[in-house]
Amino acid sequence: MFNPISSNMLQYMATSQAMPSSSQAGNSPLGSMGSENSIFTMIMNGAMQSMQQSAPPEVPLGQNPFASQFAGAFTPIQVIIQPYLPQAAGAQPTVVPVSAAQTSPSFVFDTAEVPTTAGDTSDFGFKPVQFLKLENMLEGKLSGAANHFINAGKKYNIDPSLLTAIAIHETGNGSSRAANDKNNVAGMMGKDGLRNYASVEDSIFDMARNLRKNYLNQGKDSIAAIGAKYAPVGAANDPTGLNNHWTNGVSKQFSNLA
Repeated sequence: MFNPISSNMLQYMATSQAMPSSSQAGNSPLGSMGSENSIFTMIMNGAMQSMQQSAPPEVPLGQNPFASQFAGAFTPIQVIIQPYLPQAAGAQPTVVPVSAAQTSPSFVFDTAEVPTTAGDTSDFGFKPVQFLKLENMLEGKLSGAANHFINAGKKYNIDPSLLTAIAIHETGNGSSRAANDKNNVAGMMGKDGLRNYASVEDSIFDMARNLRKNYLNQGKDSIAAIGAKYAPVGAANDPTGLNNHWTNGVSKQFSNLA
């Protein structure tokens, strides 16, 4: 390979090829340098011709197969980046609705105060209980609900041990399907069957309200008297006869909590 040669130098060497070499050699102050210059010029001319023959031919842009692949193929993409806008204070987050097939509506129970009336002749008014003892008795879905039994008992003036005894019997101590699927821990019924609560706490407070309003205030002063209305023997919604064991079962759990 030859190093790049300036165009002036190449033009000079090409011109010098036509100059006489032998006749002027003697008059040249360089003596025999004239003939050597001609030989060098011939070598350079040969090298230039070889380079011109090996250079690839120029192809018009319109005939270039690679150019046709990219011609007009670039399309600029416009990207718009929206600035981050913080959520305004107090604004409600967007909530994606859940289909009815995924969950069933929870029963909205009455939370109104129900004062104790003169009709209550029982001994089931609120009594302090040992929190740890009560909590240690609870399992499954009822685990961790001791404070709810105590708070519901305070609100409706009912012994927390009575509320707890009913819940343990009704749910098999937190293992029933009603407790796990519907948070229903007291067997409370509605017009469409077992009520579905949003939480175990809601179920406990609804049970306490019901006992105060429809049982204790109505003169039901014993577990047997409560059971005759709460879980009547032979009821249509008790085809397997579980209500036969309600009074004894609740009485046993109530004694265990004493």
